[in-house]
Amino acid sequence: MRARQSVVQMPRSGIREIMDLAWRTPECVHLEVGEPDFATPEHVREAGMQAIADGATRYSPNAGIPMLREALAEKVARVNGYQVDPNQVIVSAGAVEAIYASLVTMLDPGDEILLPDPGWPNFRMMADLLSAKAVFYPLKAENGFLPDPQDIRERVSDRTRVLLVNFPSNPLGSVPTMELVKDLYAVASEKDLLIVSDECYDQIVFADSCPSPSLVDSEGRVISTYSFSKTYAMTGWRVGYAAVPSSIAETLSKVQEPLISCVSGPAQYAALGALTGSQECVGEMVAAYRGRRDAALGVCREMSLSYLEPEGAFYLWVSIDGRDSDRFALELVKRKQVALAPGTAFGENGNGWVRISLANSSEAVVRGVRAVAELRDTWSGEAS
Repeated sequence: MRARQSVVQMPRSGIREIMDLAWRTPECVHLEVGEPDFATPEHVREAGMQAIADGATRYSPNAGIPMLREALAEKVARVNGYQVDPNQVIVSAGAVEAIYASLVTMLDPGDEILLPDPGWPNFRMMADLLSAKAVFYPLKAENGFLPDPQDIRERVSDRTRVLLVNFPSNPLGSVPTMELVKDLYAVASEKDLLIVSDECYDQIVFADSCPSPSLVDSEGRVISTYSFSKTYAMTGWRVGYAAVPSSIAETLSKVQEPLISCVSGPAQYAALGALTGSQECVGEMVAAYRGRRDAALGVCREMSLSYLEPEGAFYLWVSIDGRDSDRFALELVKRKQVALAPGTAFGENGNGWVRISLANSSEAVVRGVRAVAELRDTWSGEAS
């Protein structure tokens, strides 16, 4: 039996090798995974259980239950600052499926998609599955790991259809200025590109704000995708959503049928409970991430580690002074019992850097940062 070669050749996530080794290593500290360490809030769990008790376990509309879509339109206006009609909101199986459904809707085989490097590896995997060509735009340290609009403009060809952006960034924690957002939109407008904006960390922000490209979308060319996973510690519930231009809302909704049919009913009602219940849990989790970030940055300064200060998400991007990221991450597990993500898992421009997840206790995060500094100072670069 012969599998499709583009799938066979698709690179596996570079984080998985570290995860596999970490799970085999006793007492290993896990800082490699981007998953909140908090429990799903009680009122959210209760909403899901009540939905099961009420029999909300059947098929729902492809685009989601109407009450949830209405609540999401209100959330987008309240939190993200722009207006959408509930009919422009598509409920998805996590933000990842919202992004994939958007690309299925917009890309033909052979079309090109502009992706960030460093960037979440699943973006590249989606392009491979769709037989699209990934064209990477570099995020450079000297530019604060933010996109250069002119560099992006120069990478556009006749086959380019989509510019994908991610703020706050995974793995970088970077947040754009409004000026940068406007400049990126200007490139998309000039080159007639769709912007797919991954905003799944939209409520985990330490800066004053994280402006969405949808704020400046006067032409209906931005799809913004969001998730309940990070904001409400609901990774296993698999609920996300997309706010889309009215011109493609019906088509994207239709795409849901062959992909997932619909999101789980109880999960949708849990998401509704998250939106309509107390939001104190969100503030508490963000405050915890901020405290861990600040503790980690203190150790970085103490031990002379270079880093990018994250303004959102829950990651810390740390320099290992030019060492090979893959080998460094493997040695860190073996020698220090600390697991983190090698920068190369996020693209070629990530080499010489590592990503430390703040989704663990302050003690674990501090231990991890110290381990990075100690290995940097003692390891020659040779494999053990």
